Amino acid sequence: MPEQGALDAALRRVGDRWTLLIVEALLDGPQRYNQLQEAVAGIATNVLSQRLKQLEQQGLVRAEPYSQRPPRYRYALTGAGRELGDPLRLLAAWGAAHGDDAQSVGHVLCGTPLQARWFCPTCDEVVAAADADPLRYV
Repeated sequence: MPEQGALDAALRRVGDRWTLLIVEALLDGPQRYNQLQEAVAGIATNVLSQRLKQLEQQGLVRAEPYSQRPPRYRYALTGAGRELGDPLRLLAAWGAAHGDDAQSVGHVLCGTPLQARWFCPTCDEVVAAADADPLRYV
């Protein structure tokens, strides 16, 4: 069986709607289960529980106890979970550009829609799409 690519590995960890929406909700900071259920409209309780367990097993979310009786938890993103913020913003921008009613991610100061660019920190320059292979990983 051929080696799976990095994109496939990422999608196996976070590649469904509910998981991404839970991560998005947690980007604002730790939340209790009921807060997450309200933040992620339409998610069934069993799906929320299952996704939180999966995210915890994958090291993207940690459950912090805030009550022993009954046992209750606050959920927070780990460093690796917080790193998903930028890819989620890119997906949101794509959804806004191709959706009927979604709004673009904009600059807080002036409201202009933001644009994502590849950047090479070694060369200290923006890299044109023609000079980047986004599905080839070094």
